[in-house]
Amino acid sequence: MSEPESFWPQNYFNYFTEIEEHFQKARATGLFLLSPLDWALIETWKNAGIPLEAVERGIDVAFEKWRSRKSRIQMVNSLTYCAQAVLAEAQAMAGLAPPRAARQESSPPFTVDQLRAYLAENAAQLRTLQIPQYEEIAASLENLAAAADQHYQDLEQLEQRLTALEEKMIAIARTRWSDEDLFAARRELDRQLRDYRRKMTAEQLAMLEKQYLERHLLEAAGLPRLSLFYMR
Repeated sequence: MSEPESFWPQNYFNYFTEIEEHFQKARATGLFLLSPLDWALIETWKNAGIPLEAVERGIDVAFEKWRSRKSRIQMVNSLTYCAQAVLAEAQAMAGLAPPRAARQESSPPFTVDQLRAYLAENAAQLRTLQIPQYEEIAASLENLAAAADQHYQDLEQLEQRLTALEEKMIAIARTRWSDEDLFAARRELDRQLRDYRRKMTAEQLAMLEKQYLERHLLEAAGLPRLSLFYMR
């Protein structure tokens, strides 16, 4: 299902926003905001290498099924409603992917100056927290920003570096989280998943729980997301 590690489609920089807009369009409510759980689910799809096209197809299939029902008491209020359909579309597409040489990669939707600013802003956000454990990560981001011209030529490698830094940042933040904080986050996750657990596999649920808790942890600690996929 996932692409080889050496292939990193540049046109996926808009992965999150494309899915958000497609879901809003399918739901016919442009002002609908995705929940933290929805964003965590999108991240599990991204990390699993599920193609954007498979996600969009899955959303369409799920809504077609919903609209075909005679009784539609409840509106679709979460992307998790589409999880099964997305997985099915991804599996259906797995054997149909064109050879790597046939793929066309588009230029990233940001300039090197925007990349430099993004890295510097994340470093500055970490500095404002005035927590010694994050100083080394901030310094690494500043070094990456200083060499933005070089890193712009190999964004896949840069993304790998940023992923490693974010994992380190999450590990530090987790040590500062109390047992009560963790319990409250898990309780909220269980509440949001109550109506959707049967629509997802155990593996999907485990990945979603991990992404949700990490996202919640970062937001609660006031920490930035470092991945290039979060550039807006």
